[in-house]
Amino acid sequence: MRQPASIAEILADWLAVLTPEALPSEIRETSRKLFLDVVGLCVAARNEDYIAATKAAAEPGACTAFGHGAGFAPFSAALINGTAAHGEDYDDTFEGGPVHSGAVILPAVAALCEREGLGGDRLLLGMATGVELLCRLSLAAPKAVHKAGFHPTAVFGTMAAAGACAAALGLARDKTVSAFGVAGSMASGIIEYLAEGAWTKRMHAGWSAQSGMRAALMARGGFLGPRTVFEGTHGFYKAFAPSVAPDFSQLLDGLGTRWLMRDIAYKPYACGTMTQPFIDCAIRLAEQGVAADDIESIVCRVGEGTVHRLWEPLAVKHAPQTPFGAKFSTPFCMAIGFLDRKAGLAQFTEARVADPAARKLAAKISYVVDPNDEYPRNFSGHLRAVLKGGEVREISQPHMRGGARAPLTTAEIEAKCVDNALHGGWRRDRADALRAFSGEVFDAKSMAGLMTFRG
Repeated sequence: MRQPASIAEILADWLAVLTPEALPSEIRETSRKLFLDVVGLCVAARNEDYIAATKAAAEPGACTAFGHGAGFAPFSAALINGTAAHGEDYDDTFEGGPVHSGAVILPAVAALCEREGLGGDRLLLGMATGVELLCRLSLAAPKAVHKAGFHPTAVFGTMAAAGACAAALGLARDKTVSAFGVAGSMASGIIEYLAEGAWTKRMHAGWSAQSGMRAALMARGGFLGPRTVFEGTHGFYKAFAPSVAPDFSQLLDGLGTRWLMRDIAYKPYACGTMTQPFIDCAIRLAEQGVAADDIESIVCRVGEGTVHRLWEPLAVKHAPQTPFGAKFSTPFCMAIGFLDRKAGLAQFTEARVADPAARKLAAKISYVVDPNDEYPRNFSGHLRAVLKGGEVREISQPHMRGGARAPLTTAEIEAKCVDNALHGGWRRDRADALRAFSGEVFDAKSMAGLMTFRG
């Protein structure tokens, strides 16, 4: 008796028939924007300590790590690029997941294409399929992966990167199924970094990128992975999201006809995704002419699923220990947004984390759980500020700026890329060349042009 198709087999069937030419024009444009966003972020972080530490474990080779003069082995290039792209938490996100897709998928597929001598059309196909898979995988068990103590980008990213690389390589159905099966045993990434603001979250995207690429190449070589890796008794969702039964309709329905990656969100601020609407609220409060010393207290209505990462322990969030930890403190992010009217790369430094004015304001900010909050389907923000003298100001941000309901313009995304490249020490002409290259990369016969953006 023939067994019903597994989830991995259904996904492999989709990947087997999809071609670069069949991709909608809007998906090509989304992929171009992701290319710009990710490469700009790689350059922005190229001189950071955590990238130097990552490079210390890297091997030399012929693949590109954006912003670095030397070539690296494929897996090392994917690890460096993914770590850099996700390192400042300024990369794209997907509302509903939440997951960061560009920082996983582009590093994996770019290194693979350089390794295999593939052209821009395979880069495009790998990016589009991998990003779509990552978005869809995250919807099958919302909130459950975080609840289990894992980082969704890390665990789903490994599976999506395997699918992306399988698509770019043009693997046969059975090989793609094995790629998913192998990747299931490579997925990892715990969220204990939240305790003290350690660096491990930064490496998750890069680790997933190199793991997914490795899984696809091993499968091409004949390594067998379990066919029921996603839904099996001891499968992926049982391991990483044990508290819920996965809804695989969220993964499979409309696959190939309804592209979720169109709704990728680009961050306007260099910090945790769900803090972004609250920063908008804080900035608007400051723009009303309120001074920090005028504020008695601020209470925010929040989604219950965000509390353990962004609000608690509240005393720690009021006084984060590291710049990276500050990115996941909604009170601190709101404080610097209020004081500076922005929350970019320059706001998250050792000096700023120790700033008495920022800490004083952050200490005035607390939260209440709103049972009607739409998280994770929608990221919204709200504050209720009580001023000295008793006046109350209430401000709401219904959607995340940069997301599907309030998208950034193409010009804003391009400007963000240029600003990030300048932050990383590039000249403006190199940043402008990158912007121009993004319009040509998917038509290139090879990935040799990536070498232009080393160093």
